[in-house]
This record gives sequence, structure tokens and C-alpha cells, in this order.
Amino acid sequence: MKILIIEDELEIAANIKGYFKPNGIQCETSGTYKDALDKINNYDYDCVLLDLMLPDGDGFDILKELKKRNKTEGVIIISAKETLDTRIEGFNLGADDYLTKPFHLSELLVRIQALIRRKNFKGNNNVVFNEIVIDILSKTVTVNNTKLDITKKEIDLLLFLIGNENKVLSKGAIAEHLSGDMADMLDNHDFVYAHIKNLKKKLSHAGSGDYIKTIYGLGYKWDNE
Repeated sequence: MKILIIEDELEIAANIKGYFKPNGIQCETSGTYKDALDKINNYDYDCVLLDLMLPDGDGFDILKELKKRNKTEGVIIISAKETLDTRIEGFNLGADDYLTKPFHLSELLVRIQALIRRKNFKGNNNVVFNEIVIDILSKTVTVNNTKLDITKKEIDLLLFLIGNENKVLSKGAIAEHLSGDMADMLDNHDFVYAHIKNLKKKLSHAGSGDYIKTIYGLGYKWDNE
């Protein structure tokens, strides 16, 4: 799971990032309106945490920009503004949730997880694809009731593939999902091939179907056929 934290208070952003890291959530941060726009225009995220009061712009304008560009990220507003009018405006502009500062990080985590489940997996804690069962909360994968020895990156990759069933995903898109904007700094995306190879091997050894297809010259696709 990859989220963008748009927050100009560096301590708050750092606390969120530090709390989420052990939970397998990759965080990127933006402290200004300009940097936030640059990130949402160039990268895709599972969720955006949005502070409304930024030093060089209005968080509501970022919501408008997300809508204008038909971006599909879930948005949770985190703001000290707690008036009813502000909350209503946020929801009308496309926000999925609203959390008033100060808040408990444990509650924010639960809200993000619930939002991702609603958007990607119809609200289920377990993602089931034929013989494969992924428990999103416990970060475990079973195939034919056998638990796999699998890394968090591989679980993230598996969810990304299943969530985009029958869509061809380029190496670049997978690299960005797994590594965020760090992907731009890498000389190549060979690590994507390594993760795909390892995941296919583990699924195959457990008796899973061969769902990960290589589309030569384009990327990879999760295909049930």
C-alpha cells in the first residue's frame, strides 16, 4: 500500500510515516501545495492524506485537481478545521473521509485500511481468488489452505496484480507501486522481474494456478484464463 501525506507540519508527517512503516505502508510526503500537485500528477497512490491549510495553497484545490484529472486515489482529509461547512465541502469535492486533528494514529490506520478495502476489494478483509486467500490485516497468504512464506513486498505485488486483473501492468508501473518516486532514481527495473519470479515460484510450489502472465515488451498481467 502506498500513500501520499500532504502535510506542512513536518513532525505530524514524520509521526504518521514512522507509525505506518511497520504496518507495511509506504509513505511519501509533501509539505507544500506545489510539491503535492507535482506528485499527484506524476504518480499514483492508494490513498492521499490531505491537510487543508498549506503554506502556498488550499487543500480543497488539490481535491479539485484530483477530480479534474480523474484520479482514483482515496482521500482522507486530516485538518484542524472542524466546522460542519468545511466537512461538507470536503465530501462534496470528493473526499472519502475526514479526521479532525488531533487524532490517534491507530484510528487513522484503521480508516485507511477500511478505505482501501472499500475501494479495491469491496470491503473484505480477505481477498480470495480461487485457491488463493490473502488476509489483508494479518499480511498472510494461503494457497489451498497452506500458508506461504512470503515477504511484504510480494504480498503488495500480489494484491496489486489481483486488484488490476486482466490489465497489463508495465514494469515501470509495478516499480512505482513497490518503490514510489524512488523508482525514478533506479538505473533499471530488474528488481520487478526478481519479485515476479519469486512470487510465481512460491505460488506454483503451493499448487496455485499460473495466473501471472508475461506480456512481452509490455509488462505483466494477472489472468484467470
